[in-house]
Amino acid sequence: MADRRKQLVTRVRGMLGEALGSTRTRLGTAQEELTAARERLARVRRAADAVPARVGAERDRRLADIDGLHAARLAELAARAADAARREAPGAASADWPGWRPTPPTRAEPPGALRIGTVAVDADEPVPALVPLLDGGHVHLSGADRRGTEAVVSALLLRAVGRAEPGRVRLMGYDPEHLGGGLAGFAPLGTAGLLTFVGPGGLGRLLDDLVEQIRRINETVLAGEYGSLRELASATGRRPEPWRVAVLLGGDELSRHERGQLDRVVRTGAACGVHLLVRGMSLPDDPTVTRVRVESGGARVVDLPVRLDPPPPATLVTETCREVAARVNAGPAPTPFTDLLPPADEMWREDSAHGLTAPIGESPQGRPVLLTLGDYPPHALIGGPSGTGKTNLIFAWIGALASRYSPAELEFYLLDFKEGVSFARFAQGRRDPSWLPHMRLVGINVNTDREFGLALLRFLAEELRRRADAAKKHEVTKLAELRAVDPTGHWPRIVAVVDEFQMLLAGRDAVAREAADLLEDLARRGRSQGIHLVLASQDVRGIEALWGRPALVAQFTLRIALPKALRILAERNDAAQSLPRHHAVVNAESGMAEGNEVARIPSASDWDTWSDLQNRLWRMRPPDAAPARLFDGDAIPRLADAPDFQALRAPDTGTLRAPVALLGEIIDVQSRSAALRLPRAPGRNLAVLGTRVDEACAVLDAAARSLARQHRPGGARFSIACLDPDADPIARSLYEDLADDAAWYDEETVAELVAETGDGLGATGATPHYLLLFAVDAAAGALAARVGGRTGLEQLRRILHDGPERRTHVLAWWRGVARMRADLGGPAARTDQIGAWVALDTHGGELGSSLYPGTGGPDWYPRPWRGLFFDRAVHRTGQTIIPYGPAR
Repeated sequence: MADRRKQLVTRVRGMLGEALGSTRTRLGTAQEELTAARERLARVRRAADAVPARVGAERDRRLADIDGLHAARLAELAARAADAARREAPGAASADWPGWRPTPPTRAEPPGALRIGTVAVDADEPVPALVPLLDGGHVHLSGADRRGTEAVVSALLLRAVGRAEPGRVRLMGYDPEHLGGGLAGFAPLGTAGLLTFVGPGGLGRLLDDLVEQIRRINETVLAGEYGSLRELASATGRRPEPWRVAVLLGGDELSRHERGQLDRVVRTGAACGVHLLVRGMSLPDDPTVTRVRVESGGARVVDLPVRLDPPPPATLVTETCREVAARVNAGPAPTPFTDLLPPADEMWREDSAHGLTAPIGESPQGRPVLLTLGDYPPHALIGGPSGTGKTNLIFAWIGALASRYSPAELEFYLLDFKEGVSFARFAQGRRDPSWLPHMRLVGINVNTDREFGLALLRFLAEELRRRADAAKKHEVTKLAELRAVDPTGHWPRIVAVVDEFQMLLAGRDAVAREAADLLEDLARRGRSQGIHLVLASQDVRGIEALWGRPALVAQFTLRIALPKALRILAERNDAAQSLPRHHAVVNAESGMAEGNEVARIPSASDWDTWSDLQNRLWRMRPPDAAPARLFDGDAIPRLADAPDFQALRAPDTGTLRAPVALLGEIIDVQSRSAALRLPRAPGRNLAVLGTRVDEACAVLDAAARSLARQHRPGGARFSIACLDPDADPIARSLYEDLADDAAWYDEETVAELVAETGDGLGATGATPHYLLLFAVDAAAGALAARVGGRTGLEQLRRILHDGPERRTHVLAWWRGVARMRADLGGPAARTDQIGAWVALDTHGGELGSSLYPGTGGPDWYPRPWRGLFFDRAVHRTGQTIIPYGPAR
């Protein structure tokens, strides 16, 4: 038992020892873990103590990075905003006042928004604060700072005026409190009609007018094709209407009608270029209204704070407005001439059978203004004072027609009674060998040659008769019908332009009477045969010349009035009085106001501009085209260039039956020569009457040279007697050129000439003999002596009387009608032996009934290098001629 107990104790003790050892081991381990935990706790506590500093530093770093990114982004956004503002509001719309100047857009584009200040952002580059106005909407100003609102008003208006073409912004001011004082700086615009003020009580009328303008623009300008003027300008490149800005600066409470009209303008005005700048009255909420609240030291646009710009300097406002007004009063520049022309591949494509239609310019709405000549209207009347562009308008019209109709469809006849050569460019010239293929006649410097105008009317009357006969033959009445039944005939429409036509109707002589009768007949009957008249005048007297003939005036239903033109339009139609330069009122209703159409006329008179078109058309001309006949009243024709002289030939065999003496160029359309036939018949002699040596010698020189051209060498005798030393150079030159066929005589030998010639008249088979006597009256003394029983004067009378039947003709120059009568036997002597004469500086009354049929003599008033030719065997009335210039 004891052993068992001992064993049990020992075992217990062993187990306790093991348990104690194990416990000690775990205790050591726990103590170690406690120590490690305490160390970790210390480390954690040390780390925790370091976290706030590190986190703060990181936070500060991150905040600094965020601030840097924000500042950079803000600067970038500010730069982009400033750049966008410059694009949206370039030039005058946003420039600072120092150095500011107007900068109108170069194309038909909106001026953009307008600057009133800068946005309050912290950036190196200020961002302009812009508000939309022109084509953008309306601006409503509020706030107690009156000076600030006045600064905004003047800034917006000046920038608007400076960003538009002169005259394209029109201001209407309503300032009942200060009676326009708030807009005083803009007063110079009133001189050009760009600023109007409405007095107290006039707001209703102003709003009514704005509403009417909006209605008109919607109906007639936009016409359902475009939603706004801005859209129209973007699509077409033209803006037909100005911007209208109504500046409403306070006033009484609006009436119901005024409130309704104001609301209508707010809703619909911006699309039609009608805008409101309002202070002191409320505007309805609308997307087009920008609200600016002006506060002390700044403003708020919607909710955006703005630093306002200072007001523009007063001198800048007035000087700018004066400059704009001056440019508007001077008128807009003309549009390019090429705007009237069709594309090159469409030229000469039009048919004139039923009329001629071409644009003359563009309307204020940007649409072409067309002119038509046909059955209605048949003829045109153009009027305007000197310098208003009458010639330019004619050029533009001619160019527009000539580029659309070929020469087979259209012919022109031009006549300019004023001094100048502007029409000469249509004919072939030294500077430009081209000519307008449609042109058949160009008359310039004919202010003293009314006979040429009469000749043109006679030519047109003959052409009218020819066409009427053809129409009668084919049993038709109109040109279109004639062309349909006679397609192979040449029936172009004819347009005859007579500038300063009143010269043709001046006076009460035979020329004026016949011209008026022909004009009336052509105007009445020409329409049906395609002959159209265009009469132009810069003097009111030119129009008055027609008023005595109402039947004539009534035919000119197309009226074109240039600025300040009088009596072109109907009596109460004064539309031309307010026209700017380069514009015209076109009216196809006989001048009645309802027919008015305003056209902006292109610049067509520039040489280079016109030359380009003329050369293009000239290169397109038909192979058989001939240059137009150019008649220059200041030019002296040359015999060698005369077609009639060039056609003269000596017969190959036999004897010339009736030689022709050419005396000068007839003032007519065909460039014919005045011809004196010298058959073997009584009276076939010529007397040249007057004291002008050069002209008298020129007539005899041309006669002799043309006669010599019709005879073979040795086939005729030319006896030249020069009795005036001043005539010697021309007579001597003629003598030398006629060579062996001529004989020379002077004062000492002229008696021998007449004696020999008179005594030889009985001979048969004599060759033609022409006595060219220069200043024969100077030989009265030498011819007074008797030779063989007769005096020289008696022999001269015998030659004049009997010579023509024996092929002896006298072509003599007397220096006065009285001297000729004395040589022929005295005042009572018959003048039958003088069958033809050319009067130079001799008045018609001096010629008397013995030389001219009727009583009192012809209506002839001398002028340099003109003569009146009368052949009693051919003429009923005298024929005005231009002596040919010296041959050398």
